[in-house]
Amino acid sequence: MTVQDSGKAALVTGGSRGIGYGVAEALIARGDRVCITGRNEDALKEAVDKLGADRAMYVAGKAHDEAHQAVAVERVMEAYGRVDFLVNNAGTNPVFGPMADLDLNVARKVYETNVISALGFAQQTWKAWQSEHGGAIVNIASVAGVAPSPFIGAYGMSKAAMINLTVQLAHEFSPKVRVNAIAPAVIKTKFAEALYEGREEEAAAAYPLGRLGVPSDIGGAAAFLTSDQSDWVTGQTLVVDGGIFLNAGVG
Repeated sequence: MTVQDSGKAALVTGGSRGIGYGVAEALIARGDRVCITGRNEDALKEAVDKLGADRAMYVAGKAHDEAHQAVAVERVMEAYGRVDFLVNNAGTNPVFGPMADLDLNVARKVYETNVISALGFAQQTWKAWQSEHGGAIVNIASVAGVAPSPFIGAYGMSKAAMINLTVQLAHEFSPKVRVNAIAPAVIKTKFAEALYEGREEEAAAAYPLGRLGVPSDIGGAAAFLTSDQSDWVTGQTLVVDGGIFLNAGVG
């Protein structure tokens, strides 16, 4: 089936695999052109080959690097002439354990990558295109940002900050740009493997919908939040959790 070109372009950070790749797939499927970013150039090349070089491109670099943020947006503008949508998906979680033992330097790295990078990309897209022409931003947060999550406290802390960043940007960038967040529960990706590896059936049983999430679940949500169908939605966090919060408070 031929997809009609929407005439719009998106930048998806951390897009070579997992949630970011799922988002890129969803946006391309509806006709957008997409630039993905990430650290691993080989992985990015492979992803673009699968997505289709006629619809996708990549820029390699570290998300927290301000020069990379500027270059990525500049390349999108050169290639597509616009950057209507930004999906901040790049993130890290290099530590697993109690907050009492958390290395503060690691905490700073998590915050820098997960929060400051999102702000940096938002600043760049705002200045390059969105402040004049409008658009939408979607920040990929986490249910760990709205409820305690044992042993991934630093990650949850950063995602709570990202949710607050979403609200702040939504307020400051309106009415030109809508800014929303998605808070997924466990999605079957390499990033989250430690949370379900070797016990997927057991982990899935905790979810009322009977399964873990997959990247396309988040891709569909991101496509909605960057579409005209959500034109009156901003400053919100859409929880995509397979119903896991329905179990909250059950003794």
